[in-house]
Amino acid sequence: MARQTIVVALGGNALLRRSDPMTVEVQRANIKVAVEALAPLVERYDLVLAHGNGPQVGLLALQAASYPAVEPYPLDVLGAQSQGMIAYMLEQELGNVLPAEKPIATLLTMVEVDPDDPAFNDPTKFVGPTYVKAKADALAAEKGWVFKRDGGLWRRVVASPEPKRIFEIRPIRWLIEQGTVVICTGGGGIPTAFSTERPNTLVGVEAVIDKDLASELLARELNASMFVMATDTDGVYLDWMTPAQRHLGWVTPEELDEHSFAAGSMGPKVEAARRFVRATCNRAAIGRLEDIARIVAGEAGTNVVCEVPADRRG
Repeated sequence: MARQTIVVALGGNALLRRSDPMTVEVQRANIKVAVEALAPLVERYDLVLAHGNGPQVGLLALQAASYPAVEPYPLDVLGAQSQGMIAYMLEQELGNVLPAEKPIATLLTMVEVDPDDPAFNDPTKFVGPTYVKAKADALAAEKGWVFKRDGGLWRRVVASPEPKRIFEIRPIRWLIEQGTVVICTGGGGIPTAFSTERPNTLVGVEAVIDKDLASELLARELNASMFVMATDTDGVYLDWMTPAQRHLGWVTPEELDEHSFAAGSMGPKVEAARRFVRATCNRAAIGRLEDIARIVAGEAGTNVVCEVPADRRG
């Protein structure tokens, strides 16, 4: 019997929490926690990991901008750099807990976007650390960056165009067929587009693709039996952070359509879940990384399905 494939998208905030200093030591400690939760899945499923990079790519941009002798690297190059950095630690720590004979591979992944995507006119994707308003205003004036409120503080936002195609999808499939744990599509993939000046030539794009939407495309292309978005909350809530807040357990895409969710936080996850379920009728879930085994078992998180089983209602 063929093994089922599970795609797990690790949120940037699941690997580097909002209150954490952005050091290698802290990221590695969080990744060790992540792989301890993920390792048991490898025994039963073909596991494909994607990950966010918002905090990391923002930090790399700040570091690059602090050395004025060289023009700062564009976001597509920083995205590639963050893919290697995060996946290196994921691959190494997974290797430390999985059987030695289990192959693990990281694949640098490019994702096509439309250079005319309207997202370029309305930046929404948070990158980097949070700031008080005065510091955000100073950086905006100095570097020309755009900032928006993230909770009680402010973060840089950049364009987040729709993912259209994963260029490395065939080698990803080949690796899975050989029983490999694959780490790919990090940070939503490296944003690329075909040049309007040079036919059939790929070029980088100054943007950050939403990790959840790109991971959904990955899960759909792989016909995954389940798509999990691991974050730092235990699922989706209605009326979040109000006295009336309510956790959603098992829901359909149509039920989610009746509500709105913040574009800068839970909105992309909800949209990704809806897309995946509507395209495949397989299950999508959103929840805490440490609950991953219970999420896969259907006992935790917010689970989105075509039709909610009678015993999962309420």
